[in-house]
Amino acid sequence: MSEELSSIRSGAEEHMKKAIGHLETELIKIRAGKANPQMLDGIAVDYYGSPMPINQVANISVMDARTLTIQPWEKNMLQPIERAIIAANIGINPQNDGVLIRLFLPPLTEERRKELVKRCQGEGEQSKVAIRNIRRDAIEHIKRLQKNGLSEDVAKDAETGVQETTDKFISAVEKHLAAKEKEIMSV
Repeated sequence: MSEELSSIRSGAEEHMKKAIGHLETELIKIRAGKANPQMLDGIAVDYYGSPMPINQVANISVMDARTLTIQPWEKNMLQPIERAIIAANIGINPQNDGVLIRLFLPPLTEERRKELVKRCQGEGEQSKVAIRNIRRDAIEHIKRLQKNGLSEDVAKDAETGVQETTDKFISAVEKHLAAKEKEIMSV
């Protein structure tokens, strides 16, 4: 039984780590005033009828702290890339010079910073919900084992362990959010 309990707890911890990893990925996409090629992750370009990520049809590089350049591998991809960026509504207007596309990140206004912080809080809340769902599933599994003969004390100890793991990951989400909020709000 103890092997099963430890596998439940380690499985829950593994899933919670994935939830934190997802949060980190989403927070990187939220710009904090600095140009970052990962801001364009998730934007798909129509490449001869099939959607492709921008980074698979062009080179994306950082020119300076506020400028990204996108150089397509095929010149005829300039228009589709430009349309995809406009359609993604990331708050940046692409500048097409016929060879490459430049994205100039405007300085963030106080209002825009607060919007970005709210977006971060939303991502954090989704991560917390995912972590709590993982906790719920682990505890339900422990209760099923208890019905099948696991002693009440051992089950309570296992539930306490799952709760401690949950608390640890919820505080990690809070730390990530605090760091991102500080990054966004610093001028």
